[in-house]
Amino acid sequence: MCRTLGSTILMLAFFTPMAFAQQVANGEAVYKAHCASCHSQITAGAPNIETLRQLTPEAIVTSLNYGRMTIQGFILTDNEKRTVAEFLAGRTIGPPQPPSTVNRCAITPAMADPARGPSWNGWGNGPENTRQVKAGGLTAADLPRLKLKWAFGYAGIDSARAQPAVAGGRLFVASENSEVHALDPKTGCLHWTFRAQAGVRTALSVGTYTNAGRNGYAVFFGDSRANAYAVDANSGQPIWVRKVDDHRAAGITGAPTYHNGRLYVPVQGIGEEGQGARLGYECCTFRGSISALDANTGTVLWKRYTIEEARPRERNKEGVQTWGPAGGGIWSSPTIDAARNLVYVAVGNNYAEPSQPTTDAVMALDLPSGTVKWVRQVTSNDTWAFGCPAKSVDNPNCPAVRGPDHDLSSSPALSRVNGRDLLVLAQKSGMGYALDPDSEGAVVWTYRFGQGSAMGGQYGVATDERQAYFGVADLLTKQPGGIRAVNLATGEQLWSTEPQTRLCAPAPTCRAGQGAAVTAIPGAVLSGSLDGGLRAYSATDGSVIWQFDTNREFNTINGVKAKGGGLDGPGPIVVDAMLYVNSGYGGFIGNPGNVLLAFGLD
Repeated sequence: MCRTLGSTILMLAFFTPMAFAQQVANGEAVYKAHCASCHSQITAGAPNIETLRQLTPEAIVTSLNYGRMTIQGFILTDNEKRTVAEFLAGRTIGPPQPPSTVNRCAITPAMADPARGPSWNGWGNGPENTRQVKAGGLTAADLPRLKLKWAFGYAGIDSARAQPAVAGGRLFVASENSEVHALDPKTGCLHWTFRAQAGVRTALSVGTYTNAGRNGYAVFFGDSRANAYAVDANSGQPIWVRKVDDHRAAGITGAPTYHNGRLYVPVQGIGEEGQGARLGYECCTFRGSISALDANTGTVLWKRYTIEEARPRERNKEGVQTWGPAGGGIWSSPTIDAARNLVYVAVGNNYAEPSQPTTDAVMALDLPSGTVKWVRQVTSNDTWAFGCPAKSVDNPNCPAVRGPDHDLSSSPALSRVNGRDLLVLAQKSGMGYALDPDSEGAVVWTYRFGQGSAMGGQYGVATDERQAYFGVADLLTKQPGGIRAVNLATGEQLWSTEPQTRLCAPAPTCRAGQGAAVTAIPGAVLSGSLDGGLRAYSATDGSVIWQFDTNREFNTINGVKAKGGGLDGPGPIVVDAMLYVNSGYGGFIGNPGNVLLAFGLD
């Protein structure tokens, strides 16, 4: 469905047969007007109408409101979203379901201290975001013996894009149906479920809190409407909710990072980037930001925008006022540098002119105040919006010359090699960078790991003490996919492994891209692919040492009908001899799915 972001959850509507027939007719009209141009074209890469008809109407509405199709749902009314969903699914939307009570844990012991014992906390297994697991209980030698232990289904959605966390003896997972769950890491039984105000696709972080006479451990996350949350990790009871940005396009996809009693929350605005050439929209006013919150109360301590405030530009040919600059969203989790008292964020592209020097850049901010300490831009003049042509002559919504859309969607990994710190990250251009944090982000080395592509993202590198690992997306190229390893100190390529034979059936949404964040364990690196495969590669030579095909239906411990699909965005986590991964990125990028898979050793 080719248009942009809903605002409220749709409620139940009861229809007579005649009324439902009218709803179907209305839904068909919405589909033809707003969706068919993409979903009826094999070359568009979108799921065809037969594929869409396999989804529930609730999943379609959730996707339009919070998920892969928020861009397409942005200009649709709530009634239009409901009618097109019911037209495609062939039935009315059911009532909102209460949180699941299936497979409750027989006992719920108090959480252990998250700072002790096995854990994967936050996006990158620590605030440095290296995605390295030094002592997770699994090594390369163990991987061939991995077995699927259990699967957990996310209800009412067709995507699974929030990375889990494990801390204090709990496994925390979330989804775009707005539910956050606390599970037992070994068995998958349910301790509690919390329902957010909108869909959740961020990774989760755990830390301590004190609030109104209560204290303990909190799980922190953000939702698609730019709300940040703190929920008691023991009970699932809310502690606070804070809306960090009021722009209607604002949302949180990068995981909030917890550090020393503060939460650092990034904001992106994909809903407005998707407006592009639409002359009826006052394009564009969104600007990315990061806010520092008091983790105890949610109080905003400081907020820093990535670009200047938008100003009026010319009117377009329909008389609609245009604005700019806009863009600079932060898609990924902030990285903490405690030694230098800095927080680093990777910034995306411009949406509207004039182009800003802080886009497609890494920004270093003072932890206490948010003051900008330095900026290192890697691509200039990258102004891009959905639907804009390469050169615009009569539409001021669009840039005069369209940029490549090579924003940064990868958290900088603060890594150490030979006594020196480096910030390592990947760009959609297919370039990898190592920056010097002691020289205002000066480039130490660059490495071309792929051809680059505007479609999809490069969501995360992994580093160990010797090497850096890059998965390759390259979705618009002839040969997407693959994985590379380089010398961490020099950027010299050590090995390169091309994409494997695709596991999914040939279809427009069956792709081989490996832009998902990768994860390093002793002797191996783990990489998910849009073909539905989770693979482990030897850290020595890149050979495949283990593979699991997620393209099937799974019997779930919570009774939800679930299947696997494309793997993109978040990567696998490894903790306490278990491996957890979500399958089913969905949308234009890959095949849909809605399952969490848990692997362990016999």
